[in-house]
Amino acid sequence: MGSDFSYEEALMVKAAWYYYMENYTQQNISKLLGISRVRVIRLLEKARQDGIISFHIRQDSDRRMQVEKELIARFGLQDVWVVPVNGRVYELNESLAQAAAIYISDRLDGSFFINMGYGDTPSRVLNHLARRTETPINVVSLTGGVSYYLPNTQSSIFNARLHLIPSPLFLSKPEMVEEMRKEVSVQRIQQMSWEASMTVVGIGSMSEDATIIKNSILTQADFLLLSMKGAVGDLLSHFIDKDGNPIENNLDNRLLSTPLEDLKKMNNVIGVAGGLNKVDAILAVLKGQYLDVLITDEETAAALLNTADQG
Repeated sequence: MGSDFSYEEALMVKAAWYYYMENYTQQNISKLLGISRVRVIRLLEKARQDGIISFHIRQDSDRRMQVEKELIARFGLQDVWVVPVNGRVYELNESLAQAAAIYISDRLDGSFFINMGYGDTPSRVLNHLARRTETPINVVSLTGGVSYYLPNTQSSIFNARLHLIPSPLFLSKPEMVEEMRKEVSVQRIQQMSWEASMTVVGIGSMSEDATIIKNSILTQADFLLLSMKGAVGDLLSHFIDKDGNPIENNLDNRLLSTPLEDLKKMNNVIGVAGGLNKVDAILAVLKGQYLDVLITDEETAAALLNTADQG
């Protein structure tokens, strides 16, 4: 982890906030944060020792907690983690991915099955997660596109078993998508996705540096047409409008990806995304109620609330 973000400190702040400001019991905090009561006690003690708790919670941490609570209340989320980082897109995505990997590994149950969507940030989450866990995790792909889920060349320890849909993300004809969905191997992966304890997805923007453009999956002309139809971003390569509704387009008929209505029904859907260029897309995803948990950065979180207020 970089010096800009300390997961342990963020966890201490959360525990301290709920204990001292919200009058939660240690057992309630344990259930809320998904950690043991013993760890809650240690976090509270360390918060006192480190000076996070004196007569008040430090102002910057207090502000992040307030933003998290407001996002949870406004969009009906189960949890929000706001990471205090700023910088270039690469650095931001890396920080968010590291934070998400720690968040997820802290909450993995005995099954260790996780659904994973396509995108730059989910790919980074997968690589960090696979290096953190002692027990191999089982990762189930939510889309076609085998190469997008493979570990990067820098992964010296990749403790994960990949269960991938053996198909491209986009096929040449809609009929081929229907035939692929009938394949036993594809159906098996889709069935596994319903049993996973967590689901991790990225959120794509309509900017020129979108992963789906950089990987030459779609062209600038495709993007322009989607924008003209009202698209503000994509989720699992399904393009949505500002209210989170799917955009009707010919590309979707050739896409082998988990339907958005199915995504809503999956367990613990965690969206990992940040950057001001993604505010409209993230807001649309929140309005569509596709997520249970949002992990984003401080600047983006504030912009989400400001944009929602103006809308």
